[in-house]
Amino acid sequence: MSKTFTLSEAQMMLPLVESLLRRAQAAGERASEMEREMQELNQRIFMAGGMNVDVAKAARRRANRDKSLQEARDTLAEMEEIGVQVKDLKKGLLDFPSLMDGQEILLCWKLGESEIGYWHTVEEGYAGRKPLDGRHGKTERERLN
Repeated sequence: MSKTFTLSEAQMMLPLVESLLRRAQAAGERASEMEREMQELNQRIFMAGGMNVDVAKAARRRANRDKSLQEARDTLAEMEEIGVQVKDLKKGLLDFPSLMDGQEILLCWKLGESEIGYWHTVEEGYAGRKPLDGRHGKTERERLN
């Protein structure tokens, strides 16, 4: 089993993981924008039957895209190392593995929410999100201590 979080541990991690999430999103958006620009240039070259291209500028653009992609990958890897699961980078959807009544569940948080307020089973996914209830005040690990 992967690392599990109590609700309070996950809540305490929110400022850090939100910051990492925003960094990964920004890097991904920069990479996507540079990729679009490179595709547009390729399309213009193709439609014109060729043209003079500033090779150094195109190479810098490609290097910047690659750097942004690597930054996004590194940030996502950092979040994984913490134990947080990134389910949808664009939507900002994160899961924190936890335990409830001896079963693995996922505490679910979406960018823009002020706190973790939902959970779902591993099988249900985001569509099966349910509001936290009294069982989540303390996870099994906390109740045993």
